[in-house]
Amino acid sequence: MRGLAVNRNSINRESRVVTVRQIKAARALLAWSQADLARESGVSEPTIARLESSDGPLGGREATAIRLCNAIEAAGVEFLNENGGGPGVRLRKRRDKRAK
Repeated sequence: MRGLAVNRNSINRESRVVTVRQIKAARALLAWSQADLARESGVSEPTIARLESSDGPLGGREATAIRLCNAIEAAGVEFLNENGGGPGVRLRKRRDKRAK
């Protein structure tokens, strides 16, 4: 796992901010409820609900953000940097095992 830089107001992942909207969008891509994310990440559902109740950078503890992001990434979602169009998420391309 690559390190996270933390400031008092937000969780930065590889010198980029992971936002609440990215977490929600990732859940939507995966068709996950907050309960699904809680189960996959080991973070309690009330904590996820609290974190998602605000907008902007993902707050909370660094370890919590790491667990949420790891679960989402393990399920096949990539977090995208701000590239002029805003931060986002996308599904990772699946590798075709037949194409060797």
